[in-house]
Amino acid sequence: MRNQGTSLHDALLQVIRYHFIRYHQLLGTIGLYRGQPPILGMLWEKDGRTQKDIAEALGLRPPTVTIILRRMEKNGLVRRETDPEDLRAVRVYLTERGRNLQKEVERIHRVLEKECFSGFTQNERRRLHEFLIRIRENLEKATGRYHTSLEEGDR
Repeated sequence: MRNQGTSLHDALLQVIRYHFIRYHQLLGTIGLYRGQPPILGMLWEKDGRTQKDIAEALGLRPPTVTIILRRMEKNGLVRRETDPEDLRAVRVYLTERGRNLQKEVERIHRVLEKECFSGFTQNERRRLHEFLIRIRENLEKATGRYHTSLEEGDR
């Protein structure tokens, strides 16, 4: 086994890093960039969210969301419209192209999961999932932040 001397902390950071790199390699094959999949996930769940809601839900600054949305709009994934009932609010809607990417992103999630868990038994996968949920809950308590419904869309 390679790097057996690595601490649990270091091993976790390495897994997160390689997962991030591989995920974004796969997303690049369908023209998606960092920050876009979580927004798409939110819109697949409920189209027409405000930019403010997106920023708050993802824990991002509004200018960061604006930059990501501008690129998504340029690539034909979303359109932004001023809310007719609240002219200060900008709502974000999926285009047909943005809606059609959902199946491709889901396929990428399956590919990545298959790559990550190659050689794992079903029981090992189940136990690892339980451990990760416990770690997340521990960190939620420590940070005062709580898990949102974005779990599926943010993977």
